[in-house]
Amino acid sequence: MDLDAFVLEHSSDWDRLDELSRRSRLTGAEADEIVDLYQRTGTHLAAVKGTRADALLEARLSSLLVRARSVIAGSSTPALQTIAGFVTVSFPAAVWRVKWWWLTITLLSAGLWALLTLRMLQVPGLAESLLPADSVKQLVEHDFAAYYSENPAADFALMIALNNALVCANCMITGIAVLPTLALVYRTVENAAVICAYMILAGRADVFWGLLLPHGLLELTIVFLSAAAGLRMAWAWIAPGTRTRGRALASEGRTLGTIAIGAAGWLGLSALVEAFVTPSPLPAWARLTIGSVVLVAFLAYVIHFGRRAAAMGETGDIAAGDRSAEAPTEAAV
Repeated sequence: MDLDAFVLEHSSDWDRLDELSRRSRLTGAEADEIVDLYQRTGTHLAAVKGTRADALLEARLSSLLVRARSVIAGSSTPALQTIAGFVTVSFPAAVWRVKWWWLTITLLSAGLWALLTLRMLQVPGLAESLLPADSVKQLVEHDFAAYYSENPAADFALMIALNNALVCANCMITGIAVLPTLALVYRTVENAAVICAYMILAGRADVFWGLLLPHGLLELTIVFLSAAAGLRMAWAWIAPGTRTRGRALASEGRTLGTIAIGAAGWLGLSALVEAFVTPSPLPAWARLTIGSVVLVAFLAYVIHFGRRAAAMGETGDIAAGDRSAEAPTEAAV
């Protein structure tokens, strides 16, 4: 190959590719042109590499292709910027979108808890019929408090985080079927109400609330949020609005994924409180204060960033251009 003739013939293409690669904005025609020049230059580079005649020319063409590729493919968003966008926009926007579902489930669950507890306290013989007296005594005098301290704190935190993540995942995954999620929330509330009644009957209500509330405030809040997000999937199927059911489910599913990722972080924080604060020798008021501060911090975070994200039109869904299932494709000709 006559290298001088080769360079003379194609240098105008390389110069044009270099020019387009340095522009911050391209028109539609220029975007098509840079793709065409990129492909041509790639062929030229392969030819030059085959001859091994000019290392400097090879390096120049390689540099041109790298720069052009970044323009064609788009520069990636830095990891820290992506994380910051998720924390301050995507997750709070997704939570804010299901706020009324979340509030409804929370209030209904609190009411159910109170109703079940009162029923056990007021119906003669009901508490005694559920568990033998020896089991009740073991529960209220030992098992309930020992549960939080019988394992090393680090191991206990991991176990609790995984267990809570599984409960929340079940709420989200089965939400479209409605009944499994409602049954899971009911069982969670029922178990807490039964133990609460036994502790009250034994005169140990202070122990119950002092051990449950520091971590339970945030933990149960996230469980109810997960149930709300899961049931929202069912509503997307029942009432998709102007969207097709497929697109409604796809949108809600992506938002559900956003909530799942964000909730995992807060469940981790709740597990740390349960493992290190709940069984600590701190007085009850101090433990309750820590639990309340964590809950208020979560609610303030969601309200502040969620309202702001919603005002910007954010829903917790991914950007329209990244939705491969919905992105328009060029028709074959």
